[in-house]
Amino acid sequence: MAPGPITAATLAAGARNRHAGAWICAGHVLVELPLVVFIAAGLGVFFESKGIRTGIGLVGGVLLLMMGAQLLASLRRSTGDSAASVERHPFWIGVLLSGANPYFVLWWATVGLTLTGQAMEFGILALVLFALAHWLCDFGWLEVLSYIGFRGSSLGRFGEKVISLVCAVLLLGFGGKFVYEATAQLV
Repeated sequence: MAPGPITAATLAAGARNRHAGAWICAGHVLVELPLVVFIAAGLGVFFESKGIRTGIGLVGGVLLLMMGAQLLASLRRSTGDSAASVERHPFWIGVLLSGANPYFVLWWATVGLTLTGQAMEFGILALVLFALAHWLCDFGWLEVLSYIGFRGSSLGRFGEKVISLVCAVLLLGFGGKFVYEATAQLV
């Protein structure tokens, strides 16, 4: 539930799709499920690789910059289309922003690795319950965010543009931060 690119993208996508949060969560789960299995199988050290984290940071940062720029460009359109239109289906937003977010990988390499290990101590059922509880929390939070974005769009064109502008700036900020941190690791 920490604010980040998925938060901004969910608010923006919510302006055009009331249940964008559910779709974004489904994409997020598609990326996260193999990670849980991967970590449970003992392969979590893969995420400790500096090269893997740097690559994810660069790809994720560029992706966020592109999405932020696309959202800003949509604000200039004078058509009746939603200004919050991040031109991807919310499911793919969830997949892309989860898989290309270095903090997502870092979280799973640290906190997620620990929680998965602790759940595994109690058996596979505990791991399944941990994963389901985690995803239900994600689902609830993302649905709340998309509802907020949806309600903002009911404030009229101006309210929708304000939400979209804030989300675009956040996406650009996170993208720049990811690229900067990834390139700093190369030096």
